[in-house]
Amino acid sequence: MENKDDEVKKSQVVEARARNISHNVRCTECGNQSIEDSQADIAILLRKLIRDEIRSGKSDKEIYKKLEEDYGETVLYAPKFDLQTAALWLSPLLVAGAAAGVWGYKKHRQKTNVHIMALNLVRGVPLTAKEKETMLDLLTPPPPQGVTPSSLWNRWRGR
Repeated sequence: MENKDDEVKKSQVVEARARNISHNVRCTECGNQSIEDSQADIAILLRKLIRDEIRSGKSDKEIYKKLEEDYGETVLYAPKFDLQTAALWLSPLLVAGAAAGVWGYKKHRQKTNVHIMALNLVRGVPLTAKEKETMLDLLTPPPPQGVTPSSLWNRWRGR
């Protein structure tokens, strides 16, 4: 009885590991599908190969390495970080940096424009409607948010 339970547990472990590996391996025939989701002949063969490798005692790293050697690096969904894939891995940082740079430049330009508008006011140069609106937006303090002690006092006194 225990022997049968051990076999069931072992087969469940093999199946779980195989599914995990299969989800991280791209079907070479389908392209954008994992071999776990694909019904292509090559995907079925690769799933069988993975299960056989697990049963033979190989680790997940060894299986990934074998698949990469046999089918190339593109078979794995998570490519390694090296000189060839650096642009792929660093592109989100480059885009975020560019966006931050544009935002900072616009903020700087806005402050510079306010200084120019202030100088023009001092010199007596009339402002355009857009410039007046910008000056009012920048110089008018925002209304208080939330509950302030004075508003609570006024509410209590007004009862």
